[in-house]
Amino acid sequence: MHPVQIITDSTSDLPIELLKEKEIAIVPLYVVFGEKDTYKDGVEISTEDLYKKVNETGDLPKTSAPTPADFHNIFKPYIDKGKSIIYIGLSSQLSSTIQNAKIAASEFPEGKIEIIDSLNLSAGIGLLVLKASDYVEEGLDHQEIAAKIREMVPKMRTYFAIDTLQYLQKGGRCSSIQSFIGSMLKIRPILKVVEGKILLDQKTRGKREKTLHTLLSELLKDKDKVDVSRIVIIHSLAYEDLLYFKKELLKVLEVQEIITLEAGCVISSHCGPKTIGLMYNIR
Repeated sequence: MHPVQIITDSTSDLPIELLKEKEIAIVPLYVVFGEKDTYKDGVEISTEDLYKKVNETGDLPKTSAPTPADFHNIFKPYIDKGKSIIYIGLSSQLSSTIQNAKIAASEFPEGKIEIIDSLNLSAGIGLLVLKASDYVEEGLDHQEIAAKIREMVPKMRTYFAIDTLQYLQKGGRCSSIQSFIGSMLKIRPILKVVEGKILLDQKTRGKREKTLHTLLSELLKDKDKVDVSRIVIIHSLAYEDLLYFKKELLKVLEVQEIITLEAGCVISSHCGPKTIGLMYNIR
C-alpha cells in the first residue's frame, strides 16, 4: 500500500478505468436541474444524460461544489489507514470546491493533507493528478509531491474550441445578440484558462477544420517548450473531430503519450457538444 493517497474531483474528467488503475479517489461535484433534481457528477448522471435533459427542458443545469462533509467522508478512511493525502481540485476562481476541501482538511492532524488549487479545470486538473500519481509510484513523500505539483500549476496550458455559442449564452456567458450573430457568422470561439479563469482567446469563423487548426496553432507557439511525455485531448460528443485533431497533432509534434478523454458533465454544461479541448504542460 502506498503511503500517499491522491484525490481529485469529478471535473478532472479522468475515466473510471484510469482512476482505478492509478488508485486515485474522486469527490464528485453536483449537477442540479431546477430546484429538486440533483445528481452526483459522473456517478448519477453522464454527459449524454445531461444533453438529453437540456434538450428536453431547454435549460442548462447549475453545478455546485462538494460540501466540507463530502470531503471529510472521503478523507477520513485514508487518514484512519495512516495515509497522507494530496487533493488536487477545480480552480478556486471558478468554484468553492477548494475552499470546502480546506475546511475539511482542517479537521484532521496538521500536515497530513495537502490541498492544491489547480487553477484549472477538466483534464488540465487531470494532467496534474496523473503527474502526482507518477511521483507516488516513484516513492516521493506527500510534501515533496505537493511542492512539485504546485510548481507545475502555472505551466499548464488549457484550451477549448467551442462549436456553438448556445451553451455559453444559456449560461449567461454571452448576450443573446452575440449568440445570434455568432450563429449567423458561424463564429466558433477558442477559450483559454488564465490564472484559474476561463477567457476568450480567439474567435474563428468558417469550417470546423479551420477551428481545429487554430487550436493546434496555440500548441505550436509553445512547440519548443512542450512536455511531450503526456498530452491530453478531450471532447464532448465530438469523437471524429478528436481523431482528426490527434492525427494533425502527431504530424507536427512527437508525443510519447496522448490521452484522449470524454468531457464530463461540468465542462459539457459550460461548453456544449462538439467541444474539443487541448491540455499540456510546458517545461
